Amino acid sequence: MRAIELSYKENQPILELTKDAALPERTSNQLLIKVEAAAINRTDLVAIDTGKLPKGNTILGVEVSGTVVESDSDAFPCGSRVMGLVNGGGYAEYAVMSLGNAMLLSDQLTFVEGAAIPEVFLTAYQTLFWLGELGPNQSVLIHAGASGVGSAAIQLVKQLTSAKIFVTAGSADKLELCRSLGADVVINYHDEDFSKRVLTETAGQGVDVILDFIGASYWEKNLASIAYDGRLILIGILGGTIIKELNLMDLLEKRIAIKGTLLTPRSDSYKAKLTKEFSDKTTSLFETGYLKPVVDTVFSLEDVENAHQYMRSNKNKGKIILKIND
Repeated sequence: MRAIELSYKENQPILELTKDAALPERTSNQLLIKVEAAAINRTDLVAIDTGKLPKGNTILGVEVSGTVVESDSDAFPCGSRVMGLVNGGGYAEYAVMSLGNAMLLSDQLTFVEGAAIPEVFLTAYQTLFWLGELGPNQSVLIHAGASGVGSAAIQLVKQLTSAKIFVTAGSADKLELCRSLGADVVINYHDEDFSKRVLTETAGQGVDVILDFIGASYWEKNLASIAYDGRLILIGILGGTIIKELNLMDLLEKRIAIKGTLLTPRSDSYKAKLTKEFSDKTTSLFETGYLKPVVDTVFSLEDVENAHQYMRSNKNKGKIILKIND
């Protein structure tokens, strides 16, 4: 099969298109998928930069959509259109997917749209509700609101709760996208201090939950923005990892809970439980268009390196997709 394989020469990563990669072997609790589309994720870039590949797989890609070609499952027989997480191997014509990670792809969605759903929507759901414990009448600050996870999080909050939604982004068009998806307060972090705006909008109380992709550089402003008993969920470190001056009393005084998470390294059983709950609550919303994946750009499989550079540039609004079969 055709696939993009990752190797290293003198510690430099090499992504190479091969036409004779071995087909993955599935077990009885897996599906073999003919992949139509795969999504680019920062997990892929981290794997390239660190050499820590998902499950040791030399083929990147953690979410795909496509057609089932081998199955022992009555729920997902051959011919089923599916989407879901995979443990690496997505940048290829065929991939194996654990049964618990599979979701049926409705006829209202294309394969490109299907590939744009699993990682970001499951991450957003997990961080908002499992970790952030967001309540119906609370408030949430979503950083990088126009990113894949950010755009998914805005929609999930809007459709599943009555919480007030604050977002940050770095350009007018990104903020407009966030507003169109349901954000209540949009903040350009280049033009204003987001913590001051949050405190003004909440009468000095702050927000109950923060979804943070940035990390160290936002630490002080996040602390200023969060309410008493608030939950800060860290899902990215684009702004650095080291906080030079950390006063633990700040956490004690506000009774702040801080949780860090990555979805890709989680066990299949965890992902299966998350996938089922998410699917039960959102399938009809996708079918009726109340939830929708946001796709920025589609690249061909051969153009994967340009797709990666585009993600590194932080210019995308929503997901970057690889079309496997034209």
